[in-house]
Amino acid sequence: MSTQVDTLLHARWVLPVDTARSVLEHHSVAIHQGKIVAILPTAQTESTYTGQTELHLANQLLMPGLINSHGHAAMSLFRGLADDLPLMTWLQEHIWPAEAQWVSPDFVRDGTKLAIAEMLLSGTTCFSDMYFFPDICAQVASELKIRAQVCCPILDFPTPWAANAEEGIHKAIEVNSTFRHNPLIQIAFGPHAPYTVSDEPLKKIAVYQEELQIPVQMHVHETAFEVAEAEKNTGLRPIARLEQLGLLGPQFQAVHVTQVNAEDLALLSQYQASVIHCPESNLKLASGFCPVDQLQQAGINVALGTDGAASNNDLDLFGELQTAAHLAKAVSGNAAAVPAYEAIAMATINGAKALGIETITGSLEVGKAADIIALNFNTLETLPVYQPVSQVAYTRMADKVSHVWVQGEHLVREGQLTQIDTEQLKLKAQQWGEKIRAGKTDD
Repeated sequence: MSTQVDTLLHARWVLPVDTARSVLEHHSVAIHQGKIVAILPTAQTESTYTGQTELHLANQLLMPGLINSHGHAAMSLFRGLADDLPLMTWLQEHIWPAEAQWVSPDFVRDGTKLAIAEMLLSGTTCFSDMYFFPDICAQVASELKIRAQVCCPILDFPTPWAANAEEGIHKAIEVNSTFRHNPLIQIAFGPHAPYTVSDEPLKKIAVYQEELQIPVQMHVHETAFEVAEAEKNTGLRPIARLEQLGLLGPQFQAVHVTQVNAEDLALLSQYQASVIHCPESNLKLASGFCPVDQLQQAGINVALGTDGAASNNDLDLFGELQTAAHLAKAVSGNAAAVPAYEAIAMATINGAKALGIETITGSLEVGKAADIIALNFNTLETLPVYQPVSQVAYTRMADKVSHVWVQGEHLVREGQLTQIDTEQLKLKAQQWGEKIRAGKTDD
């Protein structure tokens, strides 16, 4: 007698992203009550499981949903606003003034919906966000049923969300209290960068982080200029300063890290911090190259993020993992650096480890959440198939996403969003674009 499950998926290949780096052929995945209950050869399913919903995905591959470990979702409404500029010019002369003029709860709500739609359609099932009005971002993510880490931004100077770092910390604690029992939402502290947050707020964050056991994500060592200015002003490299302030640890997520010396490497390794690599944003802003192979050789967990659409300019994590794999080879001078499966791991299980949710998601394993995507390999640019991992890592993949499930919820079916009105969303984005282009703040 077979066991009834909610969903039964039969695929040509299953890429579990497990420690054995397996590729399973002609396998099926059984889903019940939002979790994976079995992964087994398709030939065995007829006698063991019956699905209330059953999909036969011939010439398709199932794998864990992608984890975009760093971004600024609402900034999708600033996509293309300022290009071809170095980081500080981009920030100080374009982005910060635009944020001061336009960012509001409505801006964040609409921009976050736009970003989530783009991410789901391109295979992302979990994202980490650092932006103003994080409570709105968390609410939207929860409503749209996508998994998220929401980092509450903390800066010394006034922002649209908080008057100073003290208020930002207080609000972050309130947001954490609101969402701490939500199974899809994790709250984190998001001190912006070492050059925008002073010592006293960082010390307080370290204390609260230890008390609340929530992660800390921060832009760190993004450019050579940042590191040089820090050494001039404080006598310390930023990572060394953060270590002295008590911030480094397994729950610390260092974003960018393009500048690394032996001391930095030793500290990141010693404290088991994770690095979030955003290769396309770093390339576009000419910020530098994250030495991924060197970090991984030192045992440091490296995950991937797109950064915001204002500096990328898309949220395609498949494109990001391809860029990361190619760049690692060039930077290290080693064609074997970051091979295909490891690049895929950076976009899945490594992201889960960085966010501290690796027991929940990031790989296809019995007992984990059914955060799953299906990829159609029956296309001109993916045939023939010798090694499926090669297609995933080195060919165009975002437009091959046919299905997406988050915690068993079918959010993309046959390439179409099931719970988002795309026409209404496009209209909202166009309205914001017209408004920002005209420079009008009135309704």
